[in-house]
Amino acid sequence: MNLNNLPKRVKLVEVGPRDGLQNEKQAVPAAVKIELVQRLQAAGLKEIEVTSFVSPKWVPQMADAAEVMAGITRVPGVRYSVLTPNLKGFEAARPFKPDEIVVFAAASEAFSQKNINCSITESIERFAPVVAAARAAGIYVRGAMSCAVGCPYEGEIAPERVSYLAGLMKGIGVQHIGVADTIGVGTPLKVQRAIEATLKHFDLNDVSGHFHDTYGQALANMLASLQLGVWHFDASVAGLGGCPYARGATGNVATEDVVYLLHGMGIETGIDLDQLIDAGQFISDFLSRATQSRAGKALFNKRQG
Repeated sequence: MNLNNLPKRVKLVEVGPRDGLQNEKQAVPAAVKIELVQRLQAAGLKEIEVTSFVSPKWVPQMADAAEVMAGITRVPGVRYSVLTPNLKGFEAARPFKPDEIVVFAAASEAFSQKNINCSITESIERFAPVVAAARAAGIYVRGAMSCAVGCPYEGEIAPERVSYLAGLMKGIGVQHIGVADTIGVGTPLKVQRAIEATLKHFDLNDVSGHFHDTYGQALANMLASLQLGVWHFDASVAGLGGCPYARGATGNVATEDVVYLLHGMGIETGIDLDQLIDAGQFISDFLSRATQSRAGKALFNKRQG
């Protein structure tokens, strides 16, 4: 393993409140979501994906987006992002002054059709005015490329498809791009190829990794990304999340596991692991299930010992 190129610090985007909770069957009250955000920022997280301004018909869990954004106590130095897939969503989010908006497209044509009912090209056309409006308002724009390694319908995704989508995203003004292994089928070399394809269009500082842990590969894929110099990653407290269009796909890599790994390698995150574990226990207790974080579970049990 080449440890010379590893970054000295890593920036984590906490996606639990949005990406993590959106697929939960039971309703999570706005007060619980707000408390989760408060606990995460108290633990030292500086980038939090709070909610999604989408049609409640499609994502009922996010129907309280306005209430959640209005209810959080904002801390200086923390960037609060929201997902806005269309202009209607952006206009609904704008009064709450998000620091960043997120748009997403798939590297798989079939997944794009199943997920947002349009082709890749049509999705980019839909996002273009959203990106333009956000940038005109001085709001940072982050893009996410789902199924960048594998798709539940098409199987393996070629790096050329990832490069094509990254180029389209760059072309409409997206400032930062996430390479997402949405269904968690990726392995280190495949992930590195997807990232290298993305780097043809985006600077290293503007690329992040988003890995699901369906096959237990998320931390390995993250390490492979670190070796390329990537220093931005998404993670979800307690391993919350999944994908409604990918049967069997489990949650995002757990933030606690990521922080444990990074701190063990001497890489700074600015995050207090103990407080992060408490946040994970808080939401897991509400959902009446054990945390999906192995490090979180082990360290919490050690405390009880």
